[in-house]
Amino acid sequence: MPNSIAILIPAYQPSDTLISLVDELLSQADYPIVIINDGSDPSCQSIFQALQQRPRVQVIAHAVNLGKGQALKTGFNHCLTHFTEHFAGVVTADADGQHLASDIINLAKQLSLSPQTLWIGSRAFDHNVPWKSQLGNTMTRHVFRLLIGKMVYDTQSGLRGIPASFMRQLLKVPATGYEFELDMLVSAAQNKLSIQEHRIQTVYIANNQSSHFHPLLDSLRVYFVFVRFCALSLLTALLDFIVFTIAFFISPSILNSMIIARLVAGSFNFLCGKWYIFQSKQRILPEAVKFSFLVIGLGFIAYSLIDGLVSLGMNVFFSKLLVETALFLLSFSAQRIFIFKDTAATLKTTDC
Repeated sequence: MPNSIAILIPAYQPSDTLISLVDELLSQADYPIVIINDGSDPSCQSIFQALQQRPRVQVIAHAVNLGKGQALKTGFNHCLTHFTEHFAGVVTADADGQHLASDIINLAKQLSLSPQTLWIGSRAFDHNVPWKSQLGNTMTRHVFRLLIGKMVYDTQSGLRGIPASFMRQLLKVPATGYEFELDMLVSAAQNKLSIQEHRIQTVYIANNQSSHFHPLLDSLRVYFVFVRFCALSLLTALLDFIVFTIAFFISPSILNSMIIARLVAGSFNFLCGKWYIFQSKQRILPEAVKFSFLVIGLGFIAYSLIDGLVSLGMNVFFSKLLVETALFLLSFSAQRIFIFKDTAATLKTTDC
């Protein structure tokens, strides 16, 4: 039996474009289509009523707007409980006409052939792409590579082929807005799920004015963990530098001063990182042990580099500042991936 696929479309304030897309899909393939009305205004009800009359189309409504991430999770839950026999997963598509029916169907075929892979419909970003999409994608592309160490060219594409087994994990992700789509990529990388990109056509209608993505607000939500980490790192670096300076003036030994500074600043960084930055709920002892190994490892690297720079005639305090800055991103990636792993799969963005 072939693997069965459902097409999932979250819709908020859709236009007649959604009806045209659904009609094209119905005429070109026999996939069931699930549409989530994410609390759209009453003026849109005629569109959803018309869609409900189509064969193989199911419309599920939210009483209020809950966000794209929650709409996707509502669709995941519905599909997992209604399409059980040989169900491989869903292909998600946007409701604003940015995804061609042919590209949606092609991605569904890719998922059917490789149902243990997260498929991304990857757009080509040229000079014709609206600045809002260019900005958001460029930022998240590089931040995602920083966080996970994997390059995904189109991190914000709403056209995705999602395996059924992975959908169950995504139901537990707390994000409900646009940041959910980045959380999905982070969770896939964390769980070592293969991520493949399939090139699709880039379509923007009226310069993408129908998009509900807000680049500044939604990017801040996505990057808030990293922003919090930067703030804590600055405080930790300041504390470390102060303790190092005091210890060095008392006894001018780079090694002894670094050990004392690392003990004080490292304890401060670990506790604040666990409780306020990554908000990990795992047991403290295993994380503390792993964090200690990280501190020792980075401390050894830092000492070797600082000692080497000082032997070349560089000022000891300037050498320390230079080396610690260079090791900052390595520390962030190591903490997210290896120490506070439960939040690496969710990218929680609540305020601290």
